[in-house]
Amino acid sequence: MCKGLNACEVKLRGSVLTGRAGISAIAGIAAITVPTSVFLFLELRPENSLWLLLSDLLPMLLNQDRDSVSAAETLADIENQAQQNTVEKSSTQNEPPDGGFNAWIQALLAHIVFFNTWGVANGFGIFQQYYTQTLGESQSTISWIGSVQVFFLFSVGVIAGRLTDAGHFRIIFPIGVFLQVFGLFMTSLCTTFWQIFLAQAVCLGIGNGFTFCPALAVLSQYFKKYRAFAVGLAAAGAAVGGLVYPVLVNWLIFHDNVGFPWTIRSMGFIMLATYIPCLIWLKPRLLPHPSGPWIDTTAFRELSFIFFTMSMFLNFWGLYFAFFYLGTFSRDRAGISEPIYLLMILNGVGIFGRILPNIIADKWTGPLNILIPLSISSSLLVYCWAAIETAAGLYVFAVIYGFIAAALQALFPAVATQMAPDPRKTGTRVGMILGIVSIASLTGPFICGELIKAGNGNYLGAQMFAGSSILLGALMAVACRIAKTGLVLKAKS
Repeated sequence: MCKGLNACEVKLRGSVLTGRAGISAIAGIAAITVPTSVFLFLELRPENSLWLLLSDLLPMLLNQDRDSVSAAETLADIENQAQQNTVEKSSTQNEPPDGGFNAWIQALLAHIVFFNTWGVANGFGIFQQYYTQTLGESQSTISWIGSVQVFFLFSVGVIAGRLTDAGHFRIIFPIGVFLQVFGLFMTSLCTTFWQIFLAQAVCLGIGNGFTFCPALAVLSQYFKKYRAFAVGLAAAGAAVGGLVYPVLVNWLIFHDNVGFPWTIRSMGFIMLATYIPCLIWLKPRLLPHPSGPWIDTTAFRELSFIFFTMSMFLNFWGLYFAFFYLGTFSRDRAGISEPIYLLMILNGVGIFGRILPNIIADKWTGPLNILIPLSISSSLLVYCWAAIETAAGLYVFAVIYGFIAAALQALFPAVATQMAPDPRKTGTRVGMILGIVSIASLTGPFICGELIKAGNGNYLGAQMFAGSSILLGALMAVACRIAKTGLVLKAKS
């Protein structure tokens, strides 16, 4: 078994096409991805009419204070009027615009952030396959790279969310972008497991946390009525990234003879280029909320917050098992020589999974009401996975599970932002939830890997663990719904 990337890379290269073809492939991916993303945001908006946009903007441009103060009014009357105007102005400022050009631009920029954070995390399956073949480590050991990366993506949200509420978005977001790009370029120089762990898991993971949570907190400031839809459009970037990055890695390493170092550097250049508009135009709408603790302890007195946090912990404990291990399962148990196509389907259908359920949530049900049946369906699918050993069955599983898992990932932040009654504390509350859920994302894939090892390569124990944890998460979501709305069946939540 090879012990380093350089020692094994020659064995894995397929050298089918020339370097020029590889460049054409990258250009083709960009040509498809950019128009698709722009279409999703400019055409699928609830108010995609220029007339409606102008009707929103003109009243704001023409609005003037027509109230005049009579000379006969007393000083007390003037002071009362001034106080009333101040309260009304503050109330108007805190009310999200729920649309308009600037709000949807923020959603597009958040889409890019999801593309470069969750897109990379969701596409770790191709790295799991490659590192298992080249580093000579067990699957559970390799899974630490992906799970620690997701752990930091979640856990750093405790710090990043609070700093965003305090008005430091313009400082922490560029730091996150730097750490992400720096981590990728350092990964391109690595040849051993621990070097890759420090660069790709720790450095890149911390950078992910400093960009994802602040971007989500900023986006929630612009939407209320259409919040789930906006978050779903942004979260679709995770599916696009989870499709583009694995295809790029697979093509350049296995087919185009580019090699591991320049493949990772290509990812770094794409990430840097796509982040430029985010660094310029992504910005908070509300005034800073500098006072207050890092952790809002009042949240733990709310049963709905407690049950929802427990639900997401249990859901994410088992949710990423398929994203990490479906490729190796298909190779070891079903004899599929190109698992990349399964991973492409698993992430590709997520584009629709992150949008359609959120539209339903905004228009009819509310995000929590639709999250519950999807969570139950996800657990049942993982149970059914235990009986699948054919290529056709795995492709069907990838389509259905990819859609449902993507919907859960998109509905999670939509519900999480509702757990903050005060919009100025959204970053803090969301960061608290992410910090707790990060423990699940850290330990879940490792536990599954150890169960596979204990079963001598049998995946049944890991599948039962993942399915059961998601099912328990669904029950906690039901408890959250009851705590929030009572036993009213038709309540939108």
